[in-house]
Amino acid sequence: MTDSQVEAQVENNAEGVQKLTDTKAIIAYLVEKFPLCFIAEGEAKPLKIGLFQDLAEALKDDERVSKTQLRQALRQYTSNWRYLHGCREGAERVDLYGNPAGVLDAEHVSHATQQLADAKAKFAEKRKAELAAKKAQQKRPARKPNSNQAPRKPKEIGRASCRERVYVLV
Repeated sequence: MTDSQVEAQVENNAEGVQKLTDTKAIIAYLVEKFPLCFIAEGEAKPLKIGLFQDLAEALKDDERVSKTQLRQALRQYTSNWRYLHGCREGAERVDLYGNPAGVLDAEHVSHATQQLADAKAKFAEKRKAELAAKKAQQKRPARKPNSNQAPRKPKEIGRASCRERVYVLV
């Protein structure tokens, strides 16, 4: 991609443009601005080491996002299960414009695998606690017999003959 294409892709925002504050909105903005690097659906590609500096430079005149917000959005994006799942042995890293930027090291692959396993275990534990709390909330306490009342006596109902009396406890 040439410098003129890069400049055309990263447009300066006009005065009065509303700042993005939600990290999900910032990630959506990055997906829109750099579709060959950031992916909204499906397996995400591993990002180039040092991509933050490239991103900060590319968006330095953009008033919608600050460096702090970019850092937070990148942290959320790279902690996502989709991203961690895409960090496999031999996977190619990409820069902002989708160009190859090296292969993942075994150390980075094992770190991503461990992070994914930890995140899944934490989620499963949280889900189990939520289900247990929901189940406990749905249980009713056992009814206590009222000791103030006299024991119930059978009551005759219906028009049964003397031999066929039906009794019901009330």
